[in-house]
Amino acid sequence: MADEAKAKGNAAFSAGRFEEAAQHFSDAIALAPGNHVLYSNRSAALASLHRYSDALADAEKTVELKPDWAKGYSRLGAAHLGLGDAASAVAAYEKGLALDPSNEGLKAGLADAKKATAAPPRRSPSGADAIGQMFQGPELWSKIASDPATRAYLEQPDFMQMLREVQRNPSSLNMYLSDPRMMQVLSLMLNIKIQRPEDSELPEASSPSSPPQRQQEQPKPKAREVEPEPEPMEVNDEEKERKERKAAAQKEKEAGNASYKKKDFETAIQHYTKAMELDDEDISYLTNRAAVYIEMGKYDECIKDCDKAVERGRELRADFKMVARALTRKGTALAKLAKTSKDYDLAIETFQKALTEHRNPDTLKRLNEAEKAKKDLEQQEYYDPKLADEEREKGNEFFKQQKYPEAIKHYNEALRRNPNDVKVYSNRAACYTKLGAMPEGLKDAEKCIELDPTFSKGYSRKGAIQFFMKEHDKAMETYQAGLKHDPNNQELLDGIKRCIEQINKANRGEISQEDLQEKQSKAMQDPEIQNILTDPIMRQVLIDFQENPRAAQDHLKNPGVAQKIQKLISAGIVQMR
Repeated sequence: MADEAKAKGNAAFSAGRFEEAAQHFSDAIALAPGNHVLYSNRSAALASLHRYSDALADAEKTVELKPDWAKGYSRLGAAHLGLGDAASAVAAYEKGLALDPSNEGLKAGLADAKKATAAPPRRSPSGADAIGQMFQGPELWSKIASDPATRAYLEQPDFMQMLREVQRNPSSLNMYLSDPRMMQVLSLMLNIKIQRPEDSELPEASSPSSPPQRQQEQPKPKAREVEPEPEPMEVNDEEKERKERKAAAQKEKEAGNASYKKKDFETAIQHYTKAMELDDEDISYLTNRAAVYIEMGKYDECIKDCDKAVERGRELRADFKMVARALTRKGTALAKLAKTSKDYDLAIETFQKALTEHRNPDTLKRLNEAEKAKKDLEQQEYYDPKLADEEREKGNEFFKQQKYPEAIKHYNEALRRNPNDVKVYSNRAACYTKLGAMPEGLKDAEKCIELDPTFSKGYSRKGAIQFFMKEHDKAMETYQAGLKHDPNNQELLDGIKRCIEQINKANRGEISQEDLQEKQSKAMQDPEIQNILTDPIMRQVLIDFQENPRAAQDHLKNPGVAQKIQKLISAGIVQMR
């Protein structure tokens, strides 16, 4: 709020509205009473209003707050000079030059102050000087601004320059009376209408084709007396210094980036730290240093930098992408520090916060990785084969009692304790089969085979479920696969025998129409059957089976075609009579 009031004051000062500028600076001082620049600016505004005593008080406060700032002594000298104390003005300007010997404003002020010490006492103004003195009062600006005919002049730089010159040297008014704008303002200040022959012809500003010949028409002005000059307020001093510091900070950042790429992390840290000292309004220096700390394994330091970046970013209303970057790097550091599954909770929460700021693919990837790591760690922490065996035995007892849902609960707990126990998957598959949950049972049986391809019970479980689902051809393939690992397994051999019986019945048409339709319906959902039926060659083969039996026999000599025909027969799509 103080910066906003200061900016309004600067704008009013630039427009020549010194009273308004002084008020804005007063508002800013009330909000930031320790800011020396605000007192300096108000001193300049008050000096422009010829309120030199007030200007002196502000100048003295400026020097008190910032004794090593040369500009403060410039304000002090201008105020002393305005009060007629040329000797004190000389002393003030000399102190300022001792701090900044090359300051042109201080040099010019000192020269004026020295002239004033040697100048004779001034007489009361008369004539043109008396009229010129009318331009010294604070009501000048308000009158010009309130009159529609003169208001626009305040936005014309050349006119503003003329007014300031008349304020500094009232006797110079004669030089500018050929300008119709100055005559208009003089008429306003005298509160009379001054008629000029050319009034109806001249526009607000002199025509470029006929500029006023001021030097030829007016007599050479008298050497002006030394007047106290409230030096113009350099509102860009702070801004200039700020830009210089920002530029220097950017150079440090670039040097830090170069060191980071070279894996020279210590040097990179030094450059980013220097950049932060030069410019605390760019949180990228903090996030970059945080990235270096991650590479160095200093995760706690990274987290501190990220927290500072988020806090400062909120204060500055920084780009949400920058805040998201800080949160992502904090989440990465937290994930690196995680030792237990619960440790990942804070990292996951931080990644989620980052995504609410900006949905970045890298952040989303890191969130998924953290969630997976948490889940894996939870399984490791819960892993206990001994407890898993106890839960499996409890499940077996309930299975014997035909309490299948209760058995499944214990098998589930056993698998949480030991997710790689094939016996538990096999037992749970049997429970699902008893409950008629064939898809779940099939999934468990397949998991048995995945974990241990030599586990015969897994093949027998899978084959039995496929048989119950009336997928006899698939069941037979499963049993045959199991026999490769255990050729003498009676359960697998019996399964094959049952499958052959059912397939032969289907081939002879000895199954009910209802079973046939159910079998065909399931077969038509099988992608392999769909591919066979949409194959142009196989479609021609099927046509030949119906219309040209001799050609059909030739097709069966092809092993690939014969295998596909057998598939269709087993599925009930094709029947042999």
